[in-house]
Amino acid sequence: MSPEPFRSKSYWLEVAGPYTESPPLETSIEVDVAVVGGGYSGLSAAFYLKQAEPGLRVALLEQEVIGYGASGRNAGFAMTLFGLTMETTKLRFGEAAVREAQQYMDRAVEHVGELVRTHGLQCDYERTGLITVAISEAGKRRLMREVELANRLGFSAIRWIEQDAVRSLVNSPTYLGARVEDNCALVNPAKLAWEMKRLCLAAGVEVYERTPVQSVQSGRRVALVTPRGVVNADKAILATNAYSIAFPQVRRKQVAVYTYIVLTEPLSPEQLAPIGWQGRQGIEDGRNLVHYYRLTPDNRLLMGGGDVEFFRGGGLGQDQHAAIRAALEDHVRRTFPSLRDVRFTHHWGGPVSVPFDMAPAVGYADGDHRLIYALGCVGHGVSLALMNGVILRDLALERRSQWTDLFFVNRRTIPWPGEPIFTPLARAIRGGMRWDDRRSEG
Repeated sequence: MSPEPFRSKSYWLEVAGPYTESPPLETSIEVDVAVVGGGYSGLSAAFYLKQAEPGLRVALLEQEVIGYGASGRNAGFAMTLFGLTMETTKLRFGEAAVREAQQYMDRAVEHVGELVRTHGLQCDYERTGLITVAISEAGKRRLMREVELANRLGFSAIRWIEQDAVRSLVNSPTYLGARVEDNCALVNPAKLAWEMKRLCLAAGVEVYERTPVQSVQSGRRVALVTPRGVVNADKAILATNAYSIAFPQVRRKQVAVYTYIVLTEPLSPEQLAPIGWQGRQGIEDGRNLVHYYRLTPDNRLLMGGGDVEFFRGGGLGQDQHAAIRAALEDHVRRTFPSLRDVRFTHHWGGPVSVPFDMAPAVGYADGDHRLIYALGCVGHGVSLALMNGVILRDLALERRSQWTDLFFVNRRTIPWPGEPIFTPLARAIRGGMRWDDRRSEG
């Protein structure tokens, strides 16, 4: 076994370069703010807290290593998508919320670029744009409605292009047209997480890895119980997303849904020539259960999504899935027939955080200003989670700002039911999405 078994959790972690773990917590400590979770949300919150109030004692606790969860395993899209789709947000919250969400997410993508430029983050950042392709007539109609809604709300940079135009950018016989947006960047997500750790350490954040939080207890202060000590804090931030299942205070606000990825060998110029893809754009398709794909810096093709998996009770499960792997490899070959003989070298997966209404949530847990949470990235969390750190900072400092007034901050969430209702309900939702995709694609 590798001396660093976390490397096997994704290709990104495998190739992210040398890594020095911070030591685990070995004693009890007193801090101003404790952050639980070493992903983008927690790292960003800790960094911005120290920037705002350098005198604060801030501790970040991670049960494995920084970037072990979704922040080190995702596809690396820093994108503007909030929740599932614009239409879903409109149905749940109204058109004003769609405008507010898009403005926030536009800012979130710019924020990633600012972090990279200002702090010299080494994370293979590429500003490429996003193409959301229609592969069925029903998907085409849905994407055209999204473009119409975006344009009506003033987002004219989101535009529709027809089949010939999209195939001149990326050539697949399956493409019928596309929604195009320039405001998207690609990164190595594990490198980005580790670079955010570097910023946190430089700012004076105490980082403790291999330090699982076993319970969160509220009294005069918040007590975070770990295997070798207790962290007593004035405020605690649960930046745990899919791992929120561990904490009763937020457990039913979301469930962990697993998405999976396959990766090819590096593609030669001859293999890429029939496809084009000179702009190296990130790509999604307009399905309910989307496929998402991109090129890595060494021109491997990453393909993820399609089907999803969940586990009884909404908990955590397996990081690999043979059937979904096979389906993803087949989808690569159907999307790009010239790659029918391509070799696949990697497969991995991991959990993303999904609220019942498919929208992110940030706020105080049960109105307790000592306990703040962020969850529900719905698989689109690179830019969202990093930007949410600004909201978490302001909530922890109890200062009102333009960020704390956003509609999804301290919103009422719809709780997921427990068993025996959860599993049949989740299967029914997934089954309906699968059926609609199969029906629309013939």
